[in-house]
Amino acid sequence: TKPFSPRELTGRVKAILRRARRSAEPQDQDTLVLGPLTINFASYEVLRDGRRVDLTPTEFQILGVLARSPGRVFTRDELVDRVMGPDFYGDVRTVDVHIRHLRAKLEENPSEPRLIETVRGVGYRFAGPRRR
Repeated sequence: TKPFSPRELTGRVKAILRRARRSAEPQDQDTLVLGPLTINFASYEVLRDGRRVDLTPTEFQILGVLARSPGRVFTRDELVDRVMGPDFYGDVRTVDVHIRHLRAKLEENPSEPRLIETVRGVGYRFAGPRRR
């Protein structure tokens, strides 16, 4: 509704097309077991070593994006776009705060993360081993 630049319009259109492409893809299985974590996407439930971990919806969505592609590095911008949407006008550093909270809840030692790794200057990746 308010005037904005053609560059911003192009960015918004690209983001909408990316989301549409993702929603057309077949959905991953309902439950992932990755190392000590069990993530149930149908019930929005995460277990660490069999114990329930309470996550906010945003934390759960960030974890879901990372966990569905172990080893793939996601930039802050990609995480914001996938989780908060293209209309999010906050600082992308918000992702850092959510990652810190996730690590505090999921990692044995949050200061030496083994599940959610930082790739300096790029973003974050889920490094947990994948098993069925």
